[in-house]
Amino acid sequence: HVQLVESGGGSVQAGGALRLSCAASPYFYSVSCVAWFRQAPGKEREGVATIYMDGGTTNIADSVHGRFTISRDSAKNTVYLQMNSLKPEDSAMHYCAAAVGLSGDYCVRVALGVQSSFGLWGQGTQVTVS
Repeated sequence: HVQLVESGGGSVQAGGALRLSCAASPYFYSVSCVAWFRQAPGKEREGVATIYMDGGTTNIADSVHGRFTISRDSAKNTVYLQMNSLKPEDSAMHYCAAAVGLSGDYCVRVALGVQSSFGLWGQGTQVTVS
């Protein structure tokens, strides 16, 4: 049974940076696609980034493109979300999610907009930008 644990959230000033981590315990067993989503108070949850675990290809939402990157460290069973040039509108609870059985093409072309593709979710980590 895989569990996801997010960390790295916090409070920063606009223009600052944070790196979120999503650690899988014991490891990303059979996981093919990992994503970061976020949800601000009163707003719907939105996709931020996906990464195909086998090939490492990624997809970044337009709203954060050029500022955020997603990466993985297979040896550490961890997926990262590097967030630079943070803006107040980036303030939200950020969630890590994982899916099994997705193709690389689906993971980087479709999954970001289909939350139901992901069956495993972490508890979230709060990001506040002021």
